[in-house]
Amino acid sequence: MRDQLILLPGWGLGSAPLEPLCDALREQAPHLAVHIEPLPADGDAATWLDSLDDEVPRDAWLAGWSLGGMLAAELAARRGESCRGLITCAANASFRQRDDWAYAMPNTVFEDFFEAFLLEPELTLKRFTLLVSQGARDARTLARQLQVAMPAPQVEALSAGLQLLGSLDTRGALSRYPGPQLHLFAGNDALVPARAAEALLEWLPDVEVSVIEGASHGLPLERPDEVAAAILQFIHEGDDV
Repeated sequence: MRDQLILLPGWGLGSAPLEPLCDALREQAPHLAVHIEPLPADGDAATWLDSLDDEVPRDAWLAGWSLGGMLAAELAARRGESCRGLITCAANASFRQRDDWAYAMPNTVFEDFFEAFLLEPELTLKRFTLLVSQGARDARTLARQLQVAMPAPQVEALSAGLQLLGSLDTRGALSRYPGPQLHLFAGNDALVPARAAEALLEWLPDVEVSVIEGASHGLPLERPDEVAAAILQFIHEGDDV
């Protein structure tokens, strides 16, 4: 049976932003079975991790972008040694600032965004694509790609996803998970400060952390070949252990 890599998408934009990364992984590693697992469509945030645990195969490598990376971390900690390894991409340990985690989105900014989404979901999602692409080499084209592929908003599920994004603090999960970890950050990320990479390495000095310079939060769509190469090198090293 081939090794499996499961990719979890980020908030609000569906699975399309991960398709270029998925294609790059399959091209560079035909032996690897790569699958994008959509985030739950249920509006009950409390059940999301259980739903993913039911759907995602055991004994797979878990990877995720942004919110998907945070959920992958929680799922990896839950599964322990039955998870081959954990990879996160542009995912902060805490998306919003905490007293002991400064390199994250200010709470007032997050709360204003949440309120704007509830009032005008479609307009707020469009603005979100601009934030995701901000800092890219060609931000306008990247934002257009995100907007064209964006699914119709399911407000209840997206609201649940925002609740999770604001509440999750994955530091406990990351410290509990016994397997190998790779955390990729983007140097020009407008949503997850690049300094979060240093903070994570101070928190967990034994994990692998890398910053892809000149890249935006839309890292998997903007720089799929580089991200795929980093992931596959990490998997190869894990298989050699």
